[in-house]
Amino acid sequence: MQALTPHVYWAQRHGEIYLRVEISDGQSLSIGVEENILHFKGQGHGAKGENEYEFSLEFLKPVKPEVKHKSTQRQVNITVKKQEHVWWNRLTKQEKKPLFLAPDFDRWLDESDAEMELREKEEKINKINIESRVRKDPFLGLKKGFLFMYNLVQFLGYSWIFVNMTVRLFILGQDSFYDTFHTIADVMYFCQMLAIMEVINPAVGLVKTGVMPAFIQVMGRNFILFVIFGTLEEMQNKPVVFFVFYLWSMIEIFRYPFYMLACIDTEWKLLTWLRYTIWIPLYPLGVLSEAVAVIQSIPIFDETKLLNIPLPKAIGTSLSFSYILQLYLVIMFFGLFINFRHLFKQRSRRFRTKKRKAN
Repeated sequence: MQALTPHVYWAQRHGEIYLRVEISDGQSLSIGVEENILHFKGQGHGAKGENEYEFSLEFLKPVKPEVKHKSTQRQVNITVKKQEHVWWNRLTKQEKKPLFLAPDFDRWLDESDAEMELREKEEKINKINIESRVRKDPFLGLKKGFLFMYNLVQFLGYSWIFVNMTVRLFILGQDSFYDTFHTIADVMYFCQMLAIMEVINPAVGLVKTGVMPAFIQVMGRNFILFVIFGTLEEMQNKPVVFFVFYLWSMIEIFRYPFYMLACIDTEWKLLTWLRYTIWIPLYPLGVLSEAVAVIQSIPIFDETKLLNIPLPKAIGTSLSFSYILQLYLVIMFFGLFINFRHLFKQRSRRFRTKKRKAN
């Protein structure tokens, strides 16, 4: 029986040659490389039925003698490694392509695509190597659980404040402005005392954010809540309390659920956009309302002499706390600049990263 020539399809990468021989149920296969020539011989069902098939290919450049092959019910797959990782212009040494040879378009890549595939493989291997070298934190689950619960509690607290104030505003109208403190203060005290954790968490490495921006925001709010509103009964009935509490809660009902979902590696795109966008108008308005509260409290502190600082008799009787409040106003707007800059950097970094991933 005269041996026939099968159909052969080929493709390449920088380091390998792939051949697909159209013989099903291949048997008695003899495949090897001698003097840079691939010799194939075997029996199976090909284009002309059950026959013996063979062919030879002299490669364009040197290859390694080891040949890998696998026979399936449909074809014989052959892999040959190149001596050098270079791209070949053609497969065979002879310029004219053999009639039985054709490109394997299922695996075909041009040189640029192959380089991209190679880089992706290398990046994946490097990522796996880096991840294997990084020591896993045994307390990671516990830390995420703690942060999830913290953000959940804060979200529930500020949601209660926001909903309560909104409902009262619709029912009572402007009258709700004057008893906001007596209605909301207990929950606000709880949330703001708990917010001290936002300074502790980055300080001990639980979260990767700056300590100073969190310190400025938390301490600034607590100063307004505990010193301005908490110590002066005259301030507790003023409408400014409503605006301060409402603006605080409006920011936090988007911020805390975002962090809560981040603890479980979940993202909601609309919530992400709101978390990094809604503070742009609300944060300056919140600082402005806090400044109004400080300005309104200055004459009250002057009149009551509350929290005045005693001075030596040679200098004077005492230093009015109102001077400290005036200094605090300057610090407040300086802190606004620092936090605004920090938040804008966070926002641009976040959306720049998302855009890069999308591309």
